[in-house]
Amino acid sequence: MSEDRILAGHFQSSALRVQAIDGPILVLQDTTEFSFTRAAPEKIGFTKTSTGRKEKDGRFRQHTLCGLLMHASLAVTPEGLPLGLTAVKFWSRAKFKGTAALKRKINPTRVPIDRKESVRWLDNLRRSSELIGAPERCVHIGDRESDIYELFCLASDLGTNFLVRSCVDRLAEGGDTTITQVMAGVAPSGTHRVRFRDGSGQDQEALLSVKFATMVVRPPVGKQKHYEHQQLQIIHARETNPPANRPALFWKLITNLKIETHEDAVRKLGWYARRWSIETFFKTLKSGCRVEEVRLTTADRIANCIALCCIVAWRIHWMTMLRRGNPDAAPAAVFTEVELEFLDDSSPDAGLAVTRNLDFYMIRVARLGGYLARKHDAPPGATVIWRGFSRLADLVEGYSAGKSKSKTCG
Repeated sequence: MSEDRILAGHFQSSALRVQAIDGPILVLQDTTEFSFTRAAPEKIGFTKTSTGRKEKDGRFRQHTLCGLLMHASLAVTPEGLPLGLTAVKFWSRAKFKGTAALKRKINPTRVPIDRKESVRWLDNLRRSSELIGAPERCVHIGDRESDIYELFCLASDLGTNFLVRSCVDRLAEGGDTTITQVMAGVAPSGTHRVRFRDGSGQDQEALLSVKFATMVVRPPVGKQKHYEHQQLQIIHARETNPPANRPALFWKLITNLKIETHEDAVRKLGWYARRWSIETFFKTLKSGCRVEEVRLTTADRIANCIALCCIVAWRIHWMTMLRRGNPDAAPAAVFTEVELEFLDDSSPDAGLAVTRNLDFYMIRVARLGGYLARKHDAPPGATVIWRGFSRLADLVEGYSAGKSKSKTCG
């Protein structure tokens, strides 16, 4: 048994869910780390070297973190409904530990992409496009780590789309200027207001000045013999009057999607903002499934366990977002008959004329997980939904056992 075989059925179901809807599909890519404490860490591998407390001689203690890394691709709709995973890759850094030494000898841009961990972005892009079967519908979205010129070229070869946050000021036009220099001379197309929460959880609002342009983007100097230049679209969105207590928002996006109007640029900003959905998925995987608490001792066994938990974490995330987007949906899409029967019998509204739609039952589950359901409370998140379903599973098991025994009494 391997993680690929465990996830194979889920991947096929994800493809079917994608085929059942129309319009673009956002394929979100990102990497997360799982850390463990083991007596024999070499059986698992390591993720990185961390700096600990200062020793008596003034030096900081260095220690290697034991664990695995996972790079996942999550398909979501533009409205934020997660449709399922489309590619997952596990590895430890033992395989790539020679790359850092190689970078010290030559320019990192000259290291072949297949000898770097960055190749995972290309692998998942290729696998996701093949699984979905309609690469022209896919928009592969990644953070600044995905700003890889080979990814741009692969997307062009596969006939698919990408939207990534840029971290490199690449050569542009004839090669005698850069993207930043070209964008400095572009007039803003308009403004866009966004709302978000800062690091402390406080609601924030920002007014962004948006500008976009189409230009020729050239590969790095060390790769110009191997890759052709690309005509791409650049979006810059900068906060106009940032407050003093936080840094200004500044998004620099690069894409091969067509952008002709200010509304097109704002729509792409909204699509990139959906990237946070994969962070919510990772949080559910770690906090809900608690995969970092498993006591398995080898990398293969841990990867199999995480693969199984990935399906559970996706389902929790899917139910949370389905309730927000479609509160009047039929509850049978999520709950079994016995679960609905138990929630009806245990509801304080039993016998009352209330609309028993998906929202009604999801709130009941969230209350089992600690959600207070006050009038001005925010919608229940993945954490309380996870806790609620964990309790529901135990309660339904006892409820079913009690019913079966009552039929045999007397």
